Parts: sequence; structure tokens; C-alpha cells
Amino acid sequence: MTGSGSEACAYTDYEDGEVPEEYPKTGTDATGTEAEIWDALREIEDPEMPVSIVDLGLIYDVAVDGEDAHVEMTLTYTGCPAKDVLTNDVRCAAMTASGVLDADVTIRYSPPWSVEMVTESGKEQLREFGLSV
Repeated sequence: MTGSGSEACAYTDYEDGEVPEEYPKTGTDATGTEAEIWDALREIEDPEMPVSIVDLGLIYDVAVDGEDAHVEMTLTYTGCPAKDVLTNDVRCAAMTASGVLDADVTIRYSPPWSVEMVTESGKEQLREFGLSV
């Protein structure tokens, strides 16, 4: 807890790191229901920063199998207290896509998230928010 009484995370010790070539994934090539899910995920902002979780590079994969959606994501660090809020928001967003009746979310820590996974749009938004990226 911070001195202001807020329970929000004040973790800002983000590290640079190597990012596999396929990241960040943004769903720009997605079609149909998967594209709808990516669009819904773009509406979710990180609880601590006014930046979409897609632009933060937190979404690793979106898949649809019949009426079920599966989203793989990461967090900016393993101890993020917003884990439950984010995974619930992601699950609910995935279930807004047409034809999806259920969704699950898997948290992955590999590859590890780093600031380099933030999209250029996300970096611009973070700069406007006052962070140096």
C-alpha cells in the first residue's frame, strides 16, 4: 500500500529485454470472431496506465474454437496485483464477440514481458502519461 492509501500497484521498475520477432501481437491480421475479440481487448486499459492492454503488448494470442475463445496474455510483472481484474476483464471482453459462449484466459510469463513489447502507439500514450519509454 502506498502512503496515499491506494492499493494500486506502484511498480515502475520495468526492464529492457529482447523480444521475439512476433511480438507485440496486435491482431491486425485477425478476421471474424478473433478480430472482434482483439477489438474488444483494445478497449481494456491497464488499471495503472491509460493504455490499452493490446498496445502494452500484454496479449500473446487469441484463438477461437467453435463457441469457445481462449486468450493468452502476460502481465508487466509476476506480482501484479491487477491480475484477477485483468483476467476477468479479458475473459468478459472475449465473450462479447459474436458466437462466443465461453472464454478462458491463460497467463504466460514466457517470453517475459518487457518495455520493447509496447507498440509504438502505446509508447506514445505512455509518454503522454508521463513515463519515459
